[in-house]
Amino acid sequence: MKEKRFRAIWANFVIVTMLITTFGIAFTVALPISDNTQAVNNAIYEGDKDGANVALMFNVYENPANVEKIADILEEYGFKCTFFVGGSWVAKNPNALLKVASKGFEIGNHGYLHRDHAKLTLKQNMEEIVLTERLIDSVLGDLPDYKNSKLFAPPSGSIGNTMFDACKQLEYKVIMWTRDTIDWRDHDADIIYQRAIRDIKAGDLILMHPTDQTVAALPRILDYIKSVKLSADVVSNVIK
Repeated sequence: MKEKRFRAIWANFVIVTMLITTFGIAFTVALPISDNTQAVNNAIYEGDKDGANVALMFNVYENPANVEKIADILEEYGFKCTFFVGGSWVAKNPNALLKVASKGFEIGNHGYLHRDHAKLTLKQNMEEIVLTERLIDSVLGDLPDYKNSKLFAPPSGSIGNTMFDACKQLEYKVIMWTRDTIDWRDHDADIIYQRAIRDIKAGDLILMHPTDQTVAALPRILDYIKSVKLSADVVSNVIK
């Protein structure tokens, strides 16, 4: 059964990945694009301040091994997080995605190619989001508890009217962050730790990436979260 399932997954990958070359033609027909939508900046920067949870969000375009390590560390603490995955990463690393999702971690959408979404047309924004959605669904669709989170984290936090229009039409929530560890730039576990925990409070959305230094800093971050009587949960629960 497992062999058949993985054959089906890979068959879907081949089909969807091949669509990249003819993507524009496919979506001209398939997407109900409306140019009459009025853009509204409804990005979410924080969650429930009256709760007892923060959300750790990892934007993923690299390091599948570290993604799995992060999931293992969080599982040891009894915490959850949301992985916002790029479509190009999913196409190359379906097994890593399946492993973390199977453990109950939430999967969000991070676009396909890490493009500047503020500069993309409405159609291009929708293509990026929908292709990634289809890739994620092709890997996780058979999981009994899988549900599309309908959360979109724009690469580099680049937001604009066409992006908001696309997310509205596709019924996605736009997720930003409360605090950014900037771990993609500053490869120092102590700096990452300090940025993650300084003045931490309920409802914070804490942005990280699967770097080696973030993996090294993560146990200390989780220990601190526990020490201040908070817990780490998936984004969709924290923003309710």
